[in-house]
Order: sequence, then C-alpha cells, then structure tokens
Amino acid sequence: MFGKLFSKTQFLEKALDAAWLRNKVISHNIANADTPGYKKYQVSFEDELKAAMASSIKGKKTRSKHMDIGAGSINDVTPRIERSDFTKMRVDENNVDMDVEMANLAKNTIIYNALVQKISGEFQRIKNVINEGRR
Repeated sequence: MFGKLFSKTQFLEKALDAAWLRNKVISHNIANADTPGYKKYQVSFEDELKAAMASSIKGKKTRSKHMDIGAGSINDVTPRIERSDFTKMRVDENNVDMDVEMANLAKNTIIYNALVQKISGEFQRIKNVINEGRR
C-alpha cells in the first residue's frame, strides 16, 4: 500500500541525486578549466531512468543463477560519471569550454530547483492524505 504512495518520490529522489552529482561534476570542470591536459567529465543518467520508467515487464528470478529478464527497478538506476576526451578545445589539450559549462550549470540549477519543488509538492500531498484520514 505504501509502495504506491511513495512510487513517484523514488523517481524524484534519483533525479535529485543525479542533479546534485551533475552540479559537482560541472563545478569540478570549471575549477580545472585552466589545467593543461584536463579532460572534462559529464554525468549520464536520463536515458537509464527513462528505460526504467518505460519498462513494465520484469521477470522474476527464482534462483540466483537465472538471468535478469526485462529492465531493472528504479533502485538499480544510478548516475554515471563519464570522461569526455574526444574533443580538444585548446593547444594545451584541455577540452573545457567555460561558456558551455556555465550554461550547463545554470540549466542544472533550474532542473534541481524544479525537482525540489516537485518532491516538496509530493510530500505535501502525502501529508494532506494523512491529515484527511484522521478526520
């Protein structure tokens, strides 16, 4: 019963974790913008989350040697940090573009604040359900 009540908050929690990690990675990239040979990092998360949300068929494992069938649960989805070394922006082989990183930081801040508002609204909804149940 409580699983359905908190099902939406699990997605929002994972998205908040990814946005927080992305903020740290972008800040790290900005801090190393003048480091010769530094290659920027990026966080990949959204594609895995979409796949976990879209799949509704999941096989049940009755033995530990059985293969997984279908997509994993939301608990299996984690953000990954990947190194981006395919472009060279400057002579010193640093590929951090400050304009792009600052735009990504602003975008990520907006996403993070929207997710915080959404999860706050979900908890307010749950609080209202509990308070109405008392009457």
